[in-house]
Amino acid sequence: MRAVVFREFGGPEVLAVAEVPEPGPGPGEVRIAVEAAAVNPIDLGTRSGFTVQAGLAPAPEGPFERGLGWDVAGRVDALGAGVEGLRPGDAVVTMIPAFAVPVGAQAEKVVVPAADVAPAPEGVETTAAATLPLNALTAATALDDLATPAGSTLLVIGGAGGVGAFAVQLAVRAGLRVLATASARDEEAVRGYGAEVVRRDALPGGVDAVLDTAGIGTAALAPVRAGGTLVTVAGPVPAERGIRSVQAEVRPDGVRLAELAALAAKGELTLTVAGTYPLDDVAAAHTRLAAGGVGGRLVLLP
Repeated sequence: MRAVVFREFGGPEVLAVAEVPEPGPGPGEVRIAVEAAAVNPIDLGTRSGFTVQAGLAPAPEGPFERGLGWDVAGRVDALGAGVEGLRPGDAVVTMIPAFAVPVGAQAEKVVVPAADVAPAPEGVETTAAATLPLNALTAATALDDLATPAGSTLLVIGGAGGVGAFAVQLAVRAGLRVLATASARDEEAVRGYGAEVVRRDALPGGVDAVLDTAGIGTAALAPVRAGGTLVTVAGPVPAERGIRSVQAEVRPDGVRLAELAALAAKGELTLTVAGTYPLDDVAAAHTRLAAGGVGGRLVLLP
């Protein structure tokens, strides 16, 4: 089968689509025929070597070949022993933690634990379903870490981004007053999610909590009231003024993903596809994402 791999760190030119052995599911696992796999900023960081430098992935020892891709949308292809509740042909979504794996989501087939799999959102196109797992689970995890009661004020930095857009929508559903940064181009969309839009260069002060999805670092502390909460998704920030500072850590969770997929099926979470690419054009997708201003997720079609 074919899969996206890289054998050295660098720019998009190091990416290749290689023939790799087709995996078989072991006990408690399922094999999925991948129909769509989103490209995320973490893929660019993995390919470039940033995740190794940041201590998120182990450094390779000698020659290596690693895969890419966290988001999977496809159909169950085979079941391992002991798997119940899934059948071949079921439309599903899942997430693969792909910091240092031989094959990631950007492949024709993947094997994952059955517990990590959720039904695909009913009535949603497969390309859109592939934008859900990583970013929605990250947003949900971050809001859990915030532990902010209804009626509190939350500032989301990066309200139009992959994680930020989901966080705004989920926070509004939870009864929070949500402020969010957005560019002029994205302002209308972010208001549509239910947030009040603010400028990055004029952040409000005294908010109960901040969710920093843009990685602005210690600058994210300034808007938080003393004793409030900061949650980041792009590296830890030392606390000050009694602020609780937490780095969200996302993990596969089929039950939680099923809940998020159900919201997407009801139209309560917006899934935005900015463009699609065949697997062979993965380098072009990386180049486009790195250029910025995408306005949604880019999706590979194996």
